Amino acid sequence: MIKFLDLHKLNKPFEAQFLAKTKAFLDNGWYILGDEVKQFETSFASFSKAKHCIGVGNGLDALVLILKAHIQLGNLQKGDEVIVPANTYIASVLAILQADLIPVLVEPNIETFNIDPNLFEEKITSKTKAILVVHLYGQLAEMDKINAICASHNLLVIEDAAQAHGLTFNGNHTRAFSFYPGKNLGALGDGGAITTNDDALAEILFSLRNYGSNKKYHNDFIGVNSRLDELQAAFLNIKLPHLNTENEARKKIAKRYLSEIKNNKIQLPVCNNFNDHVFHLFVIRTENRDKLQEYLYKNGIETVIHYPIPPHKQKALQEFNHLSLPITEKIHQEVLSLPMSSVLSDEEITHIIATLNSY
Repeated sequence: MIKFLDLHKLNKPFEAQFLAKTKAFLDNGWYILGDEVKQFETSFASFSKAKHCIGVGNGLDALVLILKAHIQLGNLQKGDEVIVPANTYIASVLAILQADLIPVLVEPNIETFNIDPNLFEEKITSKTKAILVVHLYGQLAEMDKINAICASHNLLVIEDAAQAHGLTFNGNHTRAFSFYPGKNLGALGDGGAITTNDDALAEILFSLRNYGSNKKYHNDFIGVNSRLDELQAAFLNIKLPHLNTENEARKKIAKRYLSEIKNNKIQLPVCNNFNDHVFHLFVIRTENRDKLQEYLYKNGIETVIHYPIPPHKQKALQEFNHLSLPITEKIHQEVLSLPMSSVLSDEEITHIIATLNSY
């Protein structure tokens, strides 16, 4: 069976280094916000061409803390509207709600899966103060158009880059990252980070993640406990230098998929520029998705559905269940994610392509 993502195989080359780091961690005896977190924050900021990196507990917390920090700075107020893609993982919407803000869902471009800039300007009202852009599946959203619209309406731009590690970003914005194990840069547990060039925002974020405190027992804000784990930071420090290699391997596989899969029952994703995509996922569409998934499984290929239920149809978000978002709903009924990672062999990729072409 070709696994959708073989995490054991991905992490195996680093095992000896992981064990050495774990031993050093135990010998050091400093378990929270130690040198490994500081090193990762410095390295990831440099890698991301950002002034600051704030390590946090996970990607959702990264988004929530960014929004709460902007509220502390007065850039946002509770009850403000934030535009967000309708076609996204639910975390993007949850973050807005958890910051006491109002999500306004906008349809995607069906070819790229990202928010459609031509559709969101009409959703802007006097209450709209920000947009949360998601670079879904690792593909850069149409940031030139988005930035121009936001500039004309004086909107704050925040980026959910949870699936976009190593992407060359367009614009000087604050970004949230997740290091969930399956990401292009994955930890061995939960982890997240925020990158920003805004000194005032960074200062508040460093405080908010640590009970609202920059000095022990002195609490300036109502914060939370969301600190990047010291041991996970150690693992990420080992893997970060290899991220570009991982991304290039993914692009190579994607190029084969895009050029060699030829089946009129299968709609391939659109990628106009390989510099704008790190292929966290390679997502196809087909009308009878479950039938294709079963066919692939019978032929030794594991696939995953990202995502079967759109946020506005989730039980947890009943206040949005009445919305009609036909493009988003069509996408969620048709998408299927193919195996994608640097540990796939040429033979496995050839088998996947041949199997899809014979469907």
